[in-house]
Amino acid sequence: MSEVTTIGLDIAKTVFHAHGADERGRGVFSKRLTRAKLLAFFAAQPRCIVALEACGGAHHWLAS
Repeated sequence: MSEVTTIGLDIAKTVFHAHGADERGRGVFSKRLTRAKLLAFFAAQPRCIVALEACGGAHHWLAS
């Protein structure tokens, strides 16, 4: 398995979607994560770049 160098995180209303890519931009994983599992997920990842994408409903997380 290739090492993850970049994680794209899409924050939406009910779940997060994390997509990992290697140094060539090839997909390594795609995971659906609940808010409760997000911190543990990132704690287990190697040091890498994290890019966020937020849709119009992402403000929901700030109000929770």
